[in-house]
Amino acid sequence: MHGTPHIVSDVMTHTVAAVGRKATFKEIVRLMQDWKVSALPVLEGEGRVVGLVSEADLLPKEEFRDSDPDRCTQLRRLSDLAKAGAVTAEELMTSPALTTRPDATLAQAARTMAHSRVKRLPVVDQLGMLEGIVSRSDLLKVFLRGDEEIEEEVRREVLAYLFPAPGSAVRVQVHDGMVKLAGRVRDTSLIPVAARLVRAVEGVVDVDFELVGRGDSDHASAPQTAQPGNSAPV
Repeated sequence: MHGTPHIVSDVMTHTVAAVGRKATFKEIVRLMQDWKVSALPVLEGEGRVVGLVSEADLLPKEEFRDSDPDRCTQLRRLSDLAKAGAVTAEELMTSPALTTRPDATLAQAARTMAHSRVKRLPVVDQLGMLEGIVSRSDLLKVFLRGDEEIEEEVRREVLAYLFPAPGSAVRVQVHDGMVKLAGRVRDTSLIPVAARLVRAVEGVVDVDFELVGRGDSDHASAPQTAQPGNSAPV
């Protein structure tokens, strides 16, 4: 029902710094500093992503540089201790890399990042070849949509669909991404549906509803307000 949602290729960074399997520790650090990034895809062949090396993979070398971990620490942090002794991207990287596709929706990419607790995803084609990288900040770009643009989409894609005239008189206002719907509707059972659909509009921060049934007086039916807990991912 909604207009075509933004996809990863709309917001991703197309020019990406990357390294090969044999890149050395210092080469990785230097490239991160030069590009001001906190992670680099690791490539092989013509550009197939085989892993990702991040600052978190590099820090154990400094953490354990002048320490002699006890037996308990050695057992508990085997992976970090192995990375402390690593000298190439192949030894340091997390593999296989968690990736996304350029045609994935921003909501799908956001869910992948949230569930896996990562800050960025390499973007690959069907063959696993690197096309770009998308970060948390890229996914938040939808919240830069103007209020007028959001208002027009809510009016066109939600109100015209759920509350067509005659029989309903619903007004929409948007301020800083906050959508407010007020007025009278013929079927109040559609209000929760409207709440879900409005929140699915990209760029919407929250929704406030002041809607009453067509035959109700202002005092007989209190305005219904959508609950924040029902938010759909944006």
